[in-house]
Amino acid sequence: MEYNLEKEKREAMEAGQRALRSLQAAQNNLNSAKNWGMFDMFGGGMFSTFMKNNKMENAKDNMEQAKRDLRDFSRELQDVNMVCDLHIETGDFLTFADWFFDNLFVDWMVQDRIRKASEQVEYAIQYVESMLQQLNRS
Repeated sequence: MEYNLEKEKREAMEAGQRALRSLQAAQNNLNSAKNWGMFDMFGGGMFSTFMKNNKMENAKDNMEQAKRDLRDFSRELQDVNMVCDLHIETGDFLTFADWFFDNLFVDWMVQDRIRKASEQVEYAIQYVESMLQQLNRS
């Protein structure tokens, strides 16, 4: 089978774009969760807790999809002799505690987890965009 560099680059670009879309969806949900979390911290009640947790769950799903997409991107990059070494942690966001102990301290802890996840996703977005730019230049 003949090696086709342009085809491999195109496949890598497509995989990178899928990963980028998943990461951006996660970032959007994390930003929304962060906003609902601020509202929740200042007396938003059960509705804001529900909305925040819903957005956090969506973000976690997006991050899981992004992990799969990043694995695909990494495999495709190997085909064009590039390396992608990026890992995303999708741990929990203290959801149970947020519902059970709905108080300012727990809300603050949840906000901190959201902030850390958001920073991680932002870094991943920048990394994938950088790799896509390198592919375009090569």
